[in-house]
Amino acid sequence: MFAGRRTGRLFLTGRKAKPSVALVDVDPTTQRARLSYRRAAELFDEHTTKMAGGPFTLHQLRHSALTHAAEDGASTPMLMKMSGHISVRGLGKYARPSAEALARWRAETDPAARSRRQPGRSTGRQWRAGRRGSGRVR
Repeated sequence: MFAGRRTGRLFLTGRKAKPSVALVDVDPTTQRARLSYRRAAELFDEHTTKMAGGPFTLHQLRHSALTHAAEDGASTPMLMKMSGHISVRGLGKYARPSAEALARWRAETDPAARSRRQPGRSTGRQWRAGRRGSGRVR
């Protein structure tokens, strides 16, 4: 179904696009037209029926893509651009990182955790404590 592609249109027809098809609907690499939403949904349903928890929908694929991007550290503006949302509130329904992803993010961004991983480096808290008694005017 995806033919090993990692970029570009996801659901394409099996043959080259007719000249009448709008260029925005043609994959520049393969010159094949994208499928209609209805046909893509039918194929996605058909190919995911036998999977555990399946069949899945294209809407679930959208949720999954946004959630994985959020878990990988995509910023809110990037997620909004990706999804086409104009409000953070609307985006909140889609990007729902798991508890494991939250724990991983905390471990990577926590200053105390970073200092434990890199012995000999001081944390910002230690640096600020050392400056308090320096007598310098801020």
